[in-house]
Amino acid sequence: MFDVRLKALLGAGCFSLALIGTVMDTAHAGGLERGGYDIDLLFDPGPFASDVSGTYVMPQRDLKNATDTSGGGLTGKSTARNAEGYWVPYVGIKATVGHGVDCMLDYSQPWGASSNPGIWNGSYSNINTQIKSNNYAGTCSYKMDVGKGQLRFIGGVFYQEVYGFKESYANPALGTTIGRVDLSSSGWGWRVGVAYEIPDIALRASLVYNSQVKLDNIAGTLNIVGDIYGATQSMPDSLELKLQSGIAPGWLAFGSIKWVNWSLLQSIPICPQGVPASVCVTGSAAAVTSLDLMYRDGWTVTGGIGHQFNEQWSGAAQISWDRGTSHGYGDQTDTWTIGGGIAYTPKPNIELRLAGAIGVLTSGHSGVVNGENGFQAGTDVSYDFGNDLVSAISGGLKIKF
Repeated sequence: MFDVRLKALLGAGCFSLALIGTVMDTAHAGGLERGGYDIDLLFDPGPFASDVSGTYVMPQRDLKNATDTSGGGLTGKSTARNAEGYWVPYVGIKATVGHGVDCMLDYSQPWGASSNPGIWNGSYSNINTQIKSNNYAGTCSYKMDVGKGQLRFIGGVFYQEVYGFKESYANPALGTTIGRVDLSSSGWGWRVGVAYEIPDIALRASLVYNSQVKLDNIAGTLNIVGDIYGATQSMPDSLELKLQSGIAPGWLAFGSIKWVNWSLLQSIPICPQGVPASVCVTGSAAAVTSLDLMYRDGWTVTGGIGHQFNEQWSGAAQISWDRGTSHGYGDQTDTWTIGGGIAYTPKPNIELRLAGAIGVLTSGHSGVVNGENGFQAGTDVSYDFGNDLVSAISGGLKIKF
C-alpha cells in the first residue's frame, strides 16, 4: 500500500493533468489546435474547485528558399518568419451536485492560428492569417463503486465559435492587390467518455471522445468582391486515452495517446453570396478563392513522471511526440517536446502552478500536393524550412473547497 500522498497526487491531478499538460499540449499542437479540450478538473475530489490558467507559446518557424510559383513574378524576400507568439487561456469551475455526480463548466480557446510572414515571395499564398475560437462547455459525470475502485461515466456538450481572416495577394492578374477574407461561424458539439479510478494507488484511466463541430453558415466578406460564404465545414473530432498510476510512495507515472481527425480540413472554397452551394467547389469558376489546409490526421503520444516532495511542493517532467499534420504542403511537421513544472500548495485549498516546455519543430519542404477533384494546393509558392525551436510558459491557480 502506498502512502497517503498518492491520494493527493490523484486528487490534485497536478502532474499529468494540470501541472504541465496545458503547456505541453499547446507547444506541440498540430493542425489548428491550441488549447484543445480539457476536462481534467472534473476529477477533482473536492465538492467545489475552480481553475484559471494561461499559457504563452513562442514558435520560431523560419521559411527559406521561397520561390514564387504563382506566375506573379515575385523576386523579393526568400525568407520569412511564419509564426507568432500567442496566449491560450482557460477558466473552469467544478462542483459535486449529488451523490456520485460531478459537473463542470469551462471556457477555452481550442483552435487558432497566427501566421504573419508579411510581404515575401509567398505573398500570393499568405501575408497574414489569424484564426481564433471560443468554446463554452458543460460536462458531467456519474461514478459508482466497482471492485477496488470507481467507474465513472462522462458526458457533455459545448458551443463553439470560430472566426478569423486571411490576407494575401489576390491573384497574378491583379498584380499586388491585397485581398482580405474575413469569415466566422459557430456550432455545437458533444463529448462522451469513461474512466476508472483506484485512489489508494493513484490510478486513473480515462477514454474521452469529442465530436465534430459542424460550422453552419460560414459567412463574411472579401474586400475585392463583397459578401461571401464558405462551404460547410466541421472542426475535427478527437479521441484521447489517458493513464496514470502511483509507482512508489510519492511517485506517479503518466501517459496519453490522442488522435485528432484533422484530415477533415482539406480545402474550403469561398464563393460570392448567391452562388449555389452545389457549384461552390475549390478550383471551380464559382470559387473566388479557397482556404487550403490539406491536413492529415494528428497523433500525439506523451509520457512523464511526477513526484510530491512534501505537503506543499511537487514537480513533474514530460516528453511528447506529435505527428505533423502537413505532408508535403505547409510547415507542420513532427514536433518533439520536453517540459517540466512545479506546484506549490501553501494551504490545502490553494494550488499555484508554473510550467515550461521547449521543443523542436522538424525540418521539411512545402510544394504542390494533389487534392480532391483534380485540385492542387501549393501552386503559389515552394519553400524549405529547417529544424526550429518552440517554447512555452504556463501559470495557473486552483482554489477548492
